Amino acid sequence: MATYVLMTKLGSSGLHDPKGRRQAGKDWKRKIDEQCPGITWGPHYALLGPYDFIDIYEAPDQETAFKVALLSRELGAVVAESWPAMSYEQYLPIIEAAEKATVSR
Repeated sequence: MATYVLMTKLGSSGLHDPKGRRQAGKDWKRKIDEQCPGITWGPHYALLGPYDFIDIYEAPDQETAFKVALLSRELGAVVAESWPAMSYEQYLPIIEAAEKATVSR
């Protein structure tokens, strides 16, 4: 399965009601789990900056990752973007291969 990060920004009304925010988060996760089978959730963080939350998850395919972002917007996020991600250990061989290809030219 591929790894994705979901970057989410909520509207200002969704951030000022802690009890409502908690329930909205539970409702969001339940709906995503129902409509996107096969998702494996990793860490969930609140952020300071242009986004409010980041979720790290694995999805069985790219279509499911698209659906996570689309449903997140449908369920109240102003911005929801799913970005593909890979571990640094997976990334290093790609860089090494690119460096070798550049040197051999």
